[in-house]
Amino acid sequence: MRLPFTPPLQPMLSSAAEALPAGDGWLFEPKWDGFRTLAFRDGDEILLQSRDEKPMNRYFPELLAPLANALPGRCVVDGEIVIVGAGGLDFEALLLRIHPAASRVKLLAVQSPASFVAWDLLALGDEDLRAAPLAVRRERLEQVLARATPPVHLSPATRDRALAEDWFRRFEGAGLDGVMAKRLNEPYRAGERTMIKVKHTRTADCVVAGFRWHKTGVGTMVGSLLLGLYDDEGTLHHVGVTAAFSNAARKQLVAELAPLRRNALESHPWRDWAEAPSGANATGQRLPGASSRWNRGKDLSWEPLRPERVSEVAYDHMQGTRFRHAAQFVRWRPDKRPQDCRYDQLEVTPPYELELVFGARDPRRPGSTSRQGS
Repeated sequence: MRLPFTPPLQPMLSSAAEALPAGDGWLFEPKWDGFRTLAFRDGDEILLQSRDEKPMNRYFPELLAPLANALPGRCVVDGEIVIVGAGGLDFEALLLRIHPAASRVKLLAVQSPASFVAWDLLALGDEDLRAAPLAVRRERLEQVLARATPPVHLSPATRDRALAEDWFRRFEGAGLDGVMAKRLNEPYRAGERTMIKVKHTRTADCVVAGFRWHKTGVGTMVGSLLLGLYDDEGTLHHVGVTAAFSNAARKQLVAELAPLRRNALESHPWRDWAEAPSGANATGQRLPGASSRWNRGKDLSWEPLRPERVSEVAYDHMQGTRFRHAAQFVRWRPDKRPQDCRYDQLEVTPPYELELVFGARDPRRPGSTSRQGS
């Protein structure tokens, strides 16, 4: 590629914070829940690069023609690949795209086409813009994508902290999971954690109904606890895991959970998953033996526990009926009854039309960047 720099390039990274930074000099953007992607274009050649510097073209073939129509002839753009589902952004649909069969990818590309959301311009023609401040890069990006049409979008952005806080509350209903903050005077620092991400954090009381051994081997340490919530009919669903423990705590958990392992499978609500996972999935029940959405082929064997203990965990948001990311262990709740750990304790986020988010760059619509001081 005849560009100021050649792929691969480490993307600029972020660090977590509990609140948006105060003061002037910040640009705020929604935090998109998708696959981080750098788009390199040199004429007819387009390369989509993942966060871990791998090519993505084969997984999202439907984006190549729209990007060719929307992007300048020679450029490098940083952004995110997302899929919009009925309830907002659908990360599960993205995961299904990482499939070895081209025929399967082609089918999914028709059934659930992807979109590309751009938020940074790193090169244009012969110009290397990485050393330019974000304020300049953002202005140039808005210029080159002024006529972009779906499925290529310009991410909304604002310098108004109050508006960003409003986004933090409202946009979650569209499947976005927080707000990013970036210094307007900063260059693009590849591989460095210079951006700030603020994500939603909540707590829930969950039944601990099993665990997985640590990768060091069976009997050594507990790797993760399997969490469950009851629905209105009294069915216990597997909703995720919590795994953020020190090695000392992992070893202690082996002895601490041992009494709950005795006769655990006899009346366990998940005892049939290994024999008939497809039947359980057909009824909508989430089980710990279902195929991994993160790592195909990963060993998902688990040890059942009598569902008698309750753990409070912190989570950011739900993806359907499960925690989007691994939950964080907060504390044991001996004062809570397992049967009281129900879905109805969770905060429900009102839906927000994703079209309004995608259309925010249009100056004729509310939320336009031109009206937000970008």
